[in-house]
Amino acid sequence: MYCDLKTSVARQRLALFNMLVEPMAFVARRCAEAWPERDRLDAILLEGLRTIPHSRYLYALDTDAVQVSSNAAAEGLIGGDFGRDRSQRPYMREPVPEHGLLLSEAYISLRVKRPSLTAVQRIERNGMPIGFLGADFDLRNLPLTREVYREPNRWRQLKGDPAIRGSLFDQQRVESLLDRNIGEVLSVLEELVIASGVFHCKIHFSSSRATIWLMDDPFRYRLLGYEALADPDVCLVYPHHDYPADAAIPAAQIRPILDGFRRLRYADEVIYLRSGSLNIFNGMISLNFSCDGSHYLPHDEFLNPDSPFWQSVG
Repeated sequence: MYCDLKTSVARQRLALFNMLVEPMAFVARRCAEAWPERDRLDAILLEGLRTIPHSRYLYALDTDAVQVSSNAAAEGLIGGDFGRDRSQRPYMREPVPEHGLLLSEAYISLRVKRPSLTAVQRIERNGMPIGFLGADFDLRNLPLTREVYREPNRWRQLKGDPAIRGSLFDQQRVESLLDRNIGEVLSVLEELVIASGVFHCKIHFSSSRATIWLMDDPFRYRLLGYEALADPDVCLVYPHHDYPADAAIPAAQIRPILDGFRRLRYADEVIYLRSGSLNIFNGMISLNFSCDGSHYLPHDEFLNPDSPFWQSVG
């Protein structure tokens, strides 16, 4: 199912929150019984650490966010943070909800400089708050479902560098080596995509080069300069590869997409295409213009002359 990035993050946070509600509340109740005796708190935290899944540290704070316990960790009690003022840390600057448990936004930890988050449970006695239970988590240790995030299949436009936009009308397209031989270069790239296993390519028109990724070696990119792009013999370097049946872009549409790049390259002498890329599996086209603005859109929308994109670029 397609969803935007925030929805995907919210789903993962909810899964973690639900995992923590009961064990955090249980340890907080035990801490309330021992409050504020440090030795008793330390013993409860060390035992409670085993019940709070994947927690790196567990500790108790007073209502001013000053630590009143050691850190309970897998390796034992760590006393160095006793008395530490955590009031300015990101997780203590968010209000704890009425239900008593806060799962903080992710932040960069002070010790290991990695994305982390903290669960903060209010500790109460006789209905009155007396402190907080904190549990720190390293994001890389959380066994969340982590569905692979899928980009939304819709047109998106992103603004670029304001400095470039500010001087846009002081510049003009300069013919590159690739421009002078653009028809043959696009034919070479079409052949590489359709018959040589290239599933993603990015054409840098202004600097006369292309970057390609191969299905047989997807984790490494190849850089093709103008000399390679202008020489059809380069197709001999990459073995034949049948066009994949599960590609989102049909093989017959590769050349029309490349021709669309050429049209945008010459559409205007001031606002012109600097680079364009296509990915046959996600079916998306990306475009970067001289104003440093970028567009990402589905290939079928790019090929539709009546689409909002073409209306926006004239």
